[in-house]
Amino acid sequence: MAAEDMTQVYHERQRLQYCLLHALNNLFQEKDLFTRAKLNAIAEKLSLDDPNKETWTPLSALFKPHHNVITGNYDINVLIAALEGKGKSVIWHDRRNGASSIDFDGAEDTLMGIMLNISARRFGGIWNGRHWFTLRRICGVWYNLDSDLKSPQSFKDVEEVKTFLDCIIDGGGEIFLVMNCKE
Repeated sequence: MAAEDMTQVYHERQRLQYCLLHALNNLFQEKDLFTRAKLNAIAEKLSLDDPNKETWTPLSALFKPHHNVITGNYDINVLIAALEGKGKSVIWHDRRNGASSIDFDGAEDTLMGIMLNISARRFGGIWNGRHWFTLRRICGVWYNLDSDLKSPQSFKDVEEVKTFLDCIIDGGGEIFLVMNCKE
């Protein structure tokens, strides 16, 4: 894809463990739609609403149930609450079915995008964690909007997207379909 075509695609780069923050802004194609403060507030609300609250320990100030206060590292509950707050729903894709079971041919306003969560090694392999990123169809073209990439990467067609997703599944990654809710 030509460089001038890429300018229409918004892409945030990775900072610390704020990959969910970047993945959400990349999904919605809007800078600062989600911020650390907004995601932290969602995580805190989830903690307060939890009927099975764990007892407080000195580490509780840093390691919250749904995120790490310093680095981010938000969990799936924050993702779902953030998306539901924007009128979206999340379907956890059944990995046993592979990517071929995803309806890529449906109306473009039904499947908003795909959130992925993969195992990631950081800092020369001394830190193992998880990484969130987004795939999104923009003007009929699917893009990998991973915040670890220098720029968005376009897929040539839906078959290439399916092959990519099957590799994610084979590597132990999780796929979440972000759906536009019907009124």
